[in-house]
Amino acid sequence: MPTSNTLVARNLDSGTVIAQRVTVAERRLDRAVGLLSRSHLDAGEGLLIVPCRGVHTWWMRFTIDIVALDAEGHVIDAVSSLKPWRVRLPRQGGVSVLELPEGTLLSSQTQVGHRVQIG
Repeated sequence: MPTSNTLVARNLDSGTVIAQRVTVAERRLDRAVGLLSRSHLDAGEGLLIVPCRGVHTWWMRFTIDIVALDAEGHVIDAVSSLKPWRVRLPRQGGVSVLELPEGTLLSSQTQVGHRVQIG
């Protein structure tokens, strides 16, 4: 099970809250399973995968938004509506990926270059 500490992800550039309930997957098994055991993410939820540079959605049952972050929390990749059975290749400098419900990037105005604080 991912770490149960509930964190909040904030976009420091747009001033919006990206997710109010972020869990962290940092153990190898938690990172490997990710969201595969889930049928959806509720609004306000997120899964932070650390360390992580790229993701796949093989065997997933729903579409997600993803944000790849560097060590300082800068968004180096942002993908809206990543459908099941897709791959997002690693981005240079990436250290973590935040997986979010579809539509979160649009509603939070999050884009490449923005800074995200998770805590």
